[in-house]
Amino acid sequence: MRMEARPLDALNRARDKKVIVECKNNRQYVGTLRAFDIHINVVLDETEERVDGEIKRKMGTAFIRGDTIVLISPA
Repeated sequence: MRMEARPLDALNRARDKKVIVECKNNRQYVGTLRAFDIHINVVLDETEERVDGEIKRKMGTAFIRGDTIVLISPA
C-alpha cells in the first residue's frame, strides 16, 4: 500500500469517481467528485442525499462546504 504524500493527493485520485461525503448533520452525499479546493469544498455531480442510509432526494450537481465535511470515502 502506498502512503499518500498529502491528503489532497488522495482527493486528486478520486476525481471523476464516485465518492461518499459524510457531513456533520449526519447526512451523506453520494456522487461523482468533480472538483475540490484547499479548503476541501467539493463539487459532486449526479448527487444523491442519504439520511440513515436511505435516499432522500436526487440533487444533480452539489457544492458542499469543506467545514461541514467529516469524511470523504470511495463509494
